[in-house]
Amino acid sequence: MARYLVLQGPNLNLLGQREPQIYGERTLSKLHDDLGQWAKARGIELEFLQSNREGDLIDALQAAAGRCQGAVLNPGGFGHTSVALRDCIAGLSLPVVEVHLSNLHARESWRHRSLTGGAAKGVICGLGEAGYRLALLYLERAF
Repeated sequence: MARYLVLQGPNLNLLGQREPQIYGERTLSKLHDDLGQWAKARGIELEFLQSNREGDLIDALQAAAGRCQGAVLNPGGFGHTSVALRDCIAGLSLPVVEVHLSNLHARESWRHRSLTGGAAKGVICGLGEAGYRLALLYLERAF
């Protein structure tokens, strides 16, 4: 059975509360439950982790490299600022797809640039929760 890491960055623990007009009203727990059921029906096993700390995200990606076939990463605000997270993605043999719930290009200009996205296999933004499923389908078929 294929195994993938779904890694959520800072403030995603506030889904359902934080700016629901942008991120929706569903909680991270509900997103993970639904995604896990969807994946299980396809024979995919998922590991979930959310952290507000940059080092935790880096540690999780490094640890996943030995046991997962790929990772879906929503880096939150770290996508725009973290050279360390970008270098981690670039330095691993683990394929990573970056996902953002909102359309970064329709928001503030400073959000248009993703440091981490340049090291990822691809970036999906603006498709809401469907972006996670699309990222997993890509990883499953491409790697």
